[in-house]
Amino acid sequence: MTEMESLSEADAANELMRLAKAIAHHNKLYHADDSPEISDADYDALVRRNNALEAAFPHLIRADSPNRLVGAAVEASPLAKVAHAVRMMSLDNAFGGEDVEEFAARVRRFLNLPGDAVVALTAEDKIDGLSCSLRYEKGRLVQAATRGDGSIGEDVTANVRTIGDIPQELKGEVPDVFEIRGEVYMSKRDFAALNERLMEEGQALAAQREVEFDPATVRQFANPRNAAAGSLRQKDADITASRLLRFLAHGWGEVSALPAATQWEMMKCIEGWGVPVSPLLRRFESVADVLAHYQTIEAKRAELPYDIDGVVYKVDRLDWQARLGFVAKAPRWAIAHKFPAERAQTTLEAIDIQVGRTGKLTPVGRLTPVTVGGVVVSNVTLHNRDEIGRLGVRPGDRVVIQRAGDVIPQVVDNLTREAERAPFLFPDHCPVCGSEAVAEEGEVDVRCTGGLICNAQKFERLRHFVSRGALDIEGLGEKSIAEFLELGWLDKGPADIFRLKDHRDELLAREGWKEKSVDNLLAAIEAKREPDAARLLFGLGIRHIGAVTARDLLKGLGDIARLPEKAAELRAWLDANPQGDGESDGKYAGRKLEAIKAILEVRADGIGPAVAEALGDFFHEPHNRDLWDDLLGEVSPPPYVVETRESEVSGMTVVFTGKLETMSRDEAKAQAEALGAKAAGSVSAKTDLVVADPGAGSKLKQAAALGIRVIDEAEWAKIVEAAG
Repeated sequence: MTEMESLSEADAANELMRLAKAIAHHNKLYHADDSPEISDADYDALVRRNNALEAAFPHLIRADSPNRLVGAAVEASPLAKVAHAVRMMSLDNAFGGEDVEEFAARVRRFLNLPGDAVVALTAEDKIDGLSCSLRYEKGRLVQAATRGDGSIGEDVTANVRTIGDIPQELKGEVPDVFEIRGEVYMSKRDFAALNERLMEEGQALAAQREVEFDPATVRQFANPRNAAAGSLRQKDADITASRLLRFLAHGWGEVSALPAATQWEMMKCIEGWGVPVSPLLRRFESVADVLAHYQTIEAKRAELPYDIDGVVYKVDRLDWQARLGFVAKAPRWAIAHKFPAERAQTTLEAIDIQVGRTGKLTPVGRLTPVTVGGVVVSNVTLHNRDEIGRLGVRPGDRVVIQRAGDVIPQVVDNLTREAERAPFLFPDHCPVCGSEAVAEEGEVDVRCTGGLICNAQKFERLRHFVSRGALDIEGLGEKSIAEFLELGWLDKGPADIFRLKDHRDELLAREGWKEKSVDNLLAAIEAKREPDAARLLFGLGIRHIGAVTARDLLKGLGDIARLPEKAAELRAWLDANPQGDGESDGKYAGRKLEAIKAILEVRADGIGPAVAEALGDFFHEPHNRDLWDDLLGEVSPPPYVVETRESEVSGMTVVFTGKLETMSRDEAKAQAEALGAKAAGSVSAKTDLVVADPGAGSKLKQAAALGIRVIDEAEWAKIVEAAG
């Protein structure tokens, strides 16, 4: 039985949902934000997995399937929007010679060609740039647009007019309307010069301000593709003009007439009109010759003046292209043969542990610098503790580095695994603050339990502590927190916020602070001396304890001061009660959950082992107990009492789904509880009411199937208002 055959429909549907969200997220980062966070190879792997699932379960294909979407929407772009007369498509990918042979075979099958019929293909290098469409009318450039989501792009006409490769007027006889499509790119040499210039400008600015120059403050581009995209998508065309951009054509969109009958002849026409096309464009009559050209281009890859990530093949005859047509987002008559990830060998000199703002410990390998794909690499991510164990890497090992995109490279092989060397010991305490570092059951990430006492996490934790959902201290924003941390006024944690009044005179003497703003801030802080207990607990940022969980905990305990003793009791029970011999996983899980709820005196479904272990870990740290005692010396949260009022939803189970416009999901759940209802996370036969927006997905369908009443956010607001 294959993996797909053994996969249940429910599991397949859940995985397709996760893949659709992940791929959409990475599409936006790449196409709209020009800041990808995974490699091309990792992205391609997500798409291949999605395609395999859709092929095995065609009845589960989603409306938001990645195979129906192109690029990313441009709603947030400051540039004017352009509707493409002919949709700008993307390409399906091939990853080996077999995929290319299958592509050619599919073409033959679709066209019902005899086995000896020649299917000529064009082949050209696939530039890693920004897709752009140039609209010419009567031979004159009238509009240029980015691809966007394929249907709507951004108007970059003024910017494109500054690109020397792109003629304002085409040469010779040209159809009345002709849209030339291709890639805007930046050469490797111009990219290096741009980053060097940005560094020099940063140095000059620091000298002008008479401050020490910090290279880390200079925003440089990660690669030529990001530089080209960032330069083209400027509101100020002068910025685009100051950066050397180039263009290569690879096709066309809307046309009033086609002056040739083949792809090859059309590209020669475009070149004859004065628009550059790839110098590596060729025409072949066999797959073997196409693959040989692929090998030739791959061998030349490092020497080319621009970055490429594969070779594109297109059926040459345009009448065959018309018959072949398109699938959801790509033509049947073209395919992109991607290059494998670029690799190099070097020495792993050291492994450093970095602590992120959420406490995650991330190992980073320090390398003997090596050039991979035209980029000098000296750091590499090792992801987590398990990845180090899988690779068996230690300082001194010879490793293979892969750079498959614009993100930090990764180690793909350890060439000296068998060498006699001490294993690398992943720390069990935070290297920044010394607190315990633990991985929760079922998770690979190791996290510092220091929380607010850890300097690596302090800023983010304090920002969360004063945020709207927590203590909501007006006037204490990120800039002020950063300033007070730098001055050492918040070193002991959140309790120091309530001691800022002791620094009033010092604050008044600082630039940007006036008497009114200082007094308003201090008054806002004093107003939180008796905070809502659930908001205070949520503000501490203890892992797994969100706003709803904090309320659920305090509904049972009532007094927040009881938490440390309950956390100690939880940890003692968990340590003393491992799973017994012969005891099933299910039976042990039930016994553990029963004990947790009894100790915490709660009944809410959201309180389980993850919350219990997080509480136990937090209060087990002496630093955190000191922080807790210090904080409760400054604030006096009253006992937590849930006040409910009668309403038409009292006693009901309510589910909120979709995008809420006027409130957060936590606020909605709090409203439901205040009205005497139970807020649930999933729809079931026990659900009485669903509050959904029109774009809600599976939960809305499930509610309809079960005959559950569904209302929108406006109707919910009327229910809340009617309850008074």
